[in-house]
Amino acid sequence: MPHPQTDLHLHLDLLHGRSSAVTATITGTPTHTLRALLALHGFEALDDTAMVMARIDREEAHYADQTARAVRTQGVTVDITPRLREEIDTEWTWGNYPMPWCSREEIREVSADAQKIYDDIRSSRLIIHAHAHDGWTIVAVGTYRDGPSIHLHGENHLRVEAGRYDEPATAIAEFERLYGDAVRPGPAPATDTEREAEQARTPSAPGYEAGAQPPAGTTDSAEVDAASADDHEALLNDFLKSHGAWEKCRTWSDTTTHAVHESLVLRAEFVHEAEPSDAQWKIAAYESPIGERRWHANATTTVPVEIMRVLLDSLASSDAAEIAAGSQVSEATIGEATRPVADAGWKHTIDGRWIRWQLPGDHPITIQFDAFASQAPHTPLDTWTIWAGLSINHPTWTIHASAYTPAGFLSPLAGELAHGIGTRRTASRTTVPSRQHSATLPLATPQHHPSASRR
Repeated sequence: MPHPQTDLHLHLDLLHGRSSAVTATITGTPTHTLRALLALHGFEALDDTAMVMARIDREEAHYADQTARAVRTQGVTVDITPRLREEIDTEWTWGNYPMPWCSREEIREVSADAQKIYDDIRSSRLIIHAHAHDGWTIVAVGTYRDGPSIHLHGENHLRVEAGRYDEPATAIAEFERLYGDAVRPGPAPATDTEREAEQARTPSAPGYEAGAQPPAGTTDSAEVDAASADDHEALLNDFLKSHGAWEKCRTWSDTTTHAVHESLVLRAEFVHEAEPSDAQWKIAAYESPIGERRWHANATTTVPVEIMRVLLDSLASSDAAEIAAGSQVSEATIGEATRPVADAGWKHTIDGRWIRWQLPGDHPITIQFDAFASQAPHTPLDTWTIWAGLSINHPTWTIHASAYTPAGFLSPLAGELAHGIGTRRTASRTTVPSRQHSATLPLATPQHHPSASRR
């Protein structure tokens, strides 16, 4: 363990752009023992001096406090930023928690068990054979590489072991008996919470600094027009009135409204009271009315209404089955999706697994394609990220889209960015000669938070 006389220093902070993930920045030497201790407490490496803890139960602040106590006993200086300290000291509970008889500590124990199951699946220690929707939540059957087969019930912080079997064949047969035609092979698609945690563990761009403050001069919502909640509500109503094939549906909760195409393979979810950095629009396409999700996209509350209108119109203007099927990722489909910005002379760069097109000017807008994510479509990483602002980690607004998102859905968005909102929002634009859009893609080989209510 580190000796009290070493110059090691640990800085703990909330990760910028993520609601609860915690970063650990190490200064001084040597670092290997401290990194090992942080790993034992759930941190994962971003680079040689930065680590991050991103959990599906949103208990990072609690476990970061435990980490700080353990590290201090080894003679390492630890400082905790005021905003992380506020999170540590704040009492909170899950809204509509399904086990109201549990104390706060018992809730934390349930969440910790769910986190372990999630970690076992991520590490491939627990192999998921199949999943289903039981009418309320996701259920699954899997087998530990060094242990029994189990049935699972629930998602995220509510996932629990529901049954244990000695043989995989017995567990799978019983699972198929229980859920019949609803059974689908392999693991269920990643939840929004799992996607967010995975993104927090993945540096999104070169120059990423886990604990850095937003750079001076970064654009904020005052510099780029942010759409108000009323504008987006009005857009939803206008869309439903203008497209007769789409129907408004409400769920058991009044917090969301669903626009569903009559084919039942295209759906748009609108979250009425989403937080500014959270997804307000969630679009999904399915193989069939009861089939697997084929592709999905989401947009934050601050995405300008003009852009959301283009996206919704693109969703409704094409043949539903065709757009639901999506596009296979290829050089041709990437070129089709981004041709409007390429023809408009946006700066085009390739940096490792990322390809980026950026609008020149004082208020940049960037389209990013992640070649690694595109080749591993069942991971929670985003293939497409479109944002306004100087940094992907401090955006004014953001749109995410998965692999197989159709080029015909993305191309009108690129056109609006190139010739509509992009030109309107750039005070002085640099003229760049038009270029042909034909990059050789560095396609990578895949390698092997529900809302919390404060008291």
